[in-house]
Amino acid sequence: MQDPFEAATGEREPLPRCVSIERAVLALTMALLCVITMANVVVRYFTDVSFAFTEEISVSLMVVMTLVGASTAFYRNRHIAITFVVDRFFPRARRRFDLFALAACALMFGLLAWYGARMAWDDYRYDVTSPALGAPQWVYSVWLPVLSVVIVGRIVTLMRRVLVNR
Repeated sequence: MQDPFEAATGEREPLPRCVSIERAVLALTMALLCVITMANVVVRYFTDVSFAFTEEISVSLMVVMTLVGASTAFYRNRHIAITFVVDRFFPRARRRFDLFALAACALMFGLLAWYGARMAWDDYRYDVTSPALGAPQWVYSVWLPVLSVVIVGRIVTLMRRVLVNR
């Protein structure tokens, strides 16, 4: 399927603001991961002491980075798809399989949002703290349902584009 941002001339149209924001979040997340990891390595090298709390922050940042990257991938129709068999069908059948796969993805991320919200609420309600920093755990877990809802929105947008491009 052709990238929706490519114009007839082969040049790319400017990205919508929401995608630009997602790219900025991805860049910031990767920069923070690099700085935190590098600081931990340098301190460990010179002092033989490791910052254990950096792992807690790094894991949370990787989850955010993965979910924001998945959202961008669905928006650009660059998500992982195994299409070896489906590509051999006629276009009408192929579109139905695409819609079925997108519906399954939307269901999965919808369930992830639902159960993630319940987990974040439990973390908040029972005042669960993180093991290394002692910070409220819900600060880390709230991003799972929020970003899952964003991904569901991206999937619905992609489904609409698949339906329109008959």
